[in-house]
Amino acid sequence: MKNLILVRHAKSNWDMPLKDRDRPLDQRGLYDAHLVSSNIQKHIPAKYIIWSSIAKRASDTAVIFAQNILYPIENILYKEDLYTFDEKQLEEVIKSCNNSFDSVILFGHNAAITNFVNKFGDKFIENVPTSGFVSLQFENDSWEEIKKGKTKKIIIPKDLK
Repeated sequence: MKNLILVRHAKSNWDMPLKDRDRPLDQRGLYDAHLVSSNIQKHIPAKYIIWSSIAKRASDTAVIFAQNILYPIENILYKEDLYTFDEKQLEEVIKSCNNSFDSVILFGHNAAITNFVNKFGDKFIENVPTSGFVSLQFENDSWEEIKKGKTKKIIIPKDLK
């Protein structure tokens, strides 16, 4: 069985003239990332790895989550190919995961995340919001062979406020 948790990066700041990948989180993003990550402990597997897009807003979100779930931040794996908005590329990255890992928490971007969870989960989500957490479970032993799975949990900031 494979477990995949997808987290859309927290709300980013558009006020500064920066490259897209360099945009930091804004105040609401910081708050929401802490809020959601403080409410997921019972919904994450005992053992997992964390992957993050190299974009600042995604990597900062991953660090906040890691700190709040007591995951060593030095063990976060930053992947250039997770800086994507395309679910096909996201799917390729996920399917390339080493099968020795049964559970992955992944921090990335929309529209890739929303489209991926709608293709592979069994609950339709119109839009995974910033800081949104979606847990999927697959009845496969191989990441490469994942197909339609079960949407186990959805946590969004609005539901916690």
